[in-house]
Amino acid sequence: MPRFDLPPEQLRAYRPDVAEPADFDDFWDQTLTEARAQASAPRLRRVDSPLQVVEAWDVTFSGFDGDPVCAWLLLPADAVEPLPAVVEFIGYNGGRGLPHERLGWSASGYAHLIMDTRGQGSRSGTGGSTPDPHGTGPSVPGFVTRGIEDPRDYYYRRVFTDAVLAVDAIRTLDRVDPARVAVTGISQGGGIAIAAAGLCTGLVAAMPDVPFLSHFERAVGLTDRDPYDEIVRYLSVHRGAASTVFETLSYFDAVNFARRATAPSLFSAALMDPVCPPSTVYAAHNHWGGHSEIVEYPFNEHEGGLGVQWQRQTAFLADQLAR
Repeated sequence: MPRFDLPPEQLRAYRPDVAEPADFDDFWDQTLTEARAQASAPRLRRVDSPLQVVEAWDVTFSGFDGDPVCAWLLLPADAVEPLPAVVEFIGYNGGRGLPHERLGWSASGYAHLIMDTRGQGSRSGTGGSTPDPHGTGPSVPGFVTRGIEDPRDYYYRRVFTDAVLAVDAIRTLDRVDPARVAVTGISQGGGIAIAAAGLCTGLVAAMPDVPFLSHFERAVGLTDRDPYDEIVRYLSVHRGAASTVFETLSYFDAVNFARRATAPSLFSAALMDPVCPPSTVYAAHNHWGGHSEIVEYPFNEHEGGLGVQWQRQTAFLADQLAR
């Protein structure tokens, strides 16, 4: 894929005006207040596993509307003190999979919570376990247009609420230090991590990788790849709905959460990325409310930095914890 977006020097200065609803904060304050009022303590069950140096726990915690959300909790088996923690969110259509598939953080001495994404996890890999029991109106196959004509019904209202309550849940655990919690994720998971960083207080770091769900109005039409192209297909049928659709999306745009985020962040952007165009990533990075760094991968598409970026994240998080 050749470069199709702004040149690197313009990306680094790209700080666009992104629509923000006047009641953005009230909307999210009310949403989270209602969800927290329905939440119960997380339930943990030790998983029988061949892993010798990592404990695996099956976790169920309360998400949006009190819905049960599944997660894995991975812990270093020999840990005796409260641990710093990483909460990870999953890429589009992926599920939490199986515990042995993501051992890097726990093997590095962290508590690691891997949140299932409600309704997803059936396209590839080893699947997900969390249903989404809430119906919505007409939508394009996928998740991005579910409930898109009303922010209260929109799919990502439920997902972002789940993410905040995942952070709440891990902070209640005896083996976790609640003051040393970070969030991370790739693609959709990166967009969810940005939302969590804008809605949660006291995070030690946020590490969004090639994030999705940012600067919708630029992404729609700039790329013809899913998931953004789901919105194009929806609007090609629901002619005249654009103003309503983009009003809804403004409540969920990563840029608007980035403005409110104060935890130090480490982004990545791939300059040949046709799925999450680099200008949409830089829009969130350049609006970040606190200290923010970004790593460019000039010759990569949506895979970004993969294991190379994870190594950068471990160094970045260790540095934040040492401050």
